Amino acid sequence: MLPVSLRHEAAMSWLAGLDPHMLSQSAVVLDASQLSSFDSSALACCLEVHRRVQAAGGKLVLQGMPKPLQRLSQVYGLSELLVQQN
Repeated sequence: MLPVSLRHEAAMSWLAGLDPHMLSQSAVVLDASQLSSFDSSALACCLEVHRRVQAAGGKLVLQGMPKPLQRLSQVYGLSELLVQQN
């Protein structure tokens, strides 16, 4: 689950706290429904999770992505890469 706030200053510690076992599953759902305060670092974190899951042979699905984060992913051309489920 993504935290309520995910900005540049917290991104590295959030990534460091991820469970490696969870990232090695064949399907990983990352719940973004509580995310309300973020910057582009939130997208960078999602991309890093996507990279780690894909490297383990799995698939990442983002669930409950807030509309502003969806728009930001479109601006950066990442909406095709970051699969969303509502």
